[in-house]
Amino acid sequence: MLKGRLGLEKVQMPHADRHGLIYLDRGALTVQDGCLVFSSGGGVLEVGVFQLPHQSVSSIMLGPGTTVSHDALRIAARHGTALMAVGEDGTRIYTAPAIGPDRSALARAQAKLWANEESRLETARRMYAMRMGRILPHRDIAVLRGIEGARVKESYKLVAQSFGIAWHKRKYDRTKPEAADVANQALNHAALVVQSAASVAVTSLSALPQLGFIHEDSSQSFVLDIADLFREEVTLRIAFSVAKRIESGDDQPVDRLVRRTASAEFRRRGVIPMMMDRVKSLLETPEGQEGTKHESTA
Repeated sequence: MLKGRLGLEKVQMPHADRHGLIYLDRGALTVQDGCLVFSSGGGVLEVGVFQLPHQSVSSIMLGPGTTVSHDALRIAARHGTALMAVGEDGTRIYTAPAIGPDRSALARAQAKLWANEESRLETARRMYAMRMGRILPHRDIAVLRGIEGARVKESYKLVAQSFGIAWHKRKYDRTKPEAADVANQALNHAALVVQSAASVAVTSLSALPQLGFIHEDSSQSFVLDIADLFREEVTLRIAFSVAKRIESGDDQPVDRLVRRTASAEFRRRGVIPMMMDRVKSLLETPEGQEGTKHESTA
């Protein structure tokens, strides 16, 4: 089942993806005979007790309904396995200790790209190319942001039309978040869940969330950069699909419906692994490639 990537063929439970992430919910994470085990109450896993290959995974994502013993925290820390408390399928991230891969190649590659003005701009241009399908000739970040801003406005309109939603404009008042129309409320919540997924991806790879290439001031600048790469294909589609369901009579609260829709979409499309691949491709250097290779075959 897991040949090649982790060198594990007889593990009792499936991995969430090929990056060494495990998602667990509705059960207890404890230690038995020196090994991490998860006693499932019937969430993503059937009812039973499963031994975890904690020495070969980078992160364990603990979803709703989970408890963790002190021994489990100790074992995870000893083996450099990050434990993240997350919402359903990574739709929120509540805590993640600064424990990740035991190599710093990816973080050092990011720092080098960020510290040099020319390579920082080139990385930003690559991000815009990922979103637009082509490399823009402009080399002024302010011009690039302006072009992207105009494109995003058009994307809102086109995606809304594809779901049959009447769209006026993006409007958000932080002091009165519920004053916006349903579509704008859904966009607010969808942006948050996709940002949470990006935070899981960045944290799992031990990249540096503070060093963004397009965003600058936030302590989560790089997380915001990665989340923006998925705005059209994930964020907007989640938001407008939810808005359509509410217009059609679904009476669930907007935030709950967004989380549930996003959870299913993250699982179906493997959104977090996709984000991790984007991070690696952006920060790819000969040194970074070597570090990533060693980490993934540990």
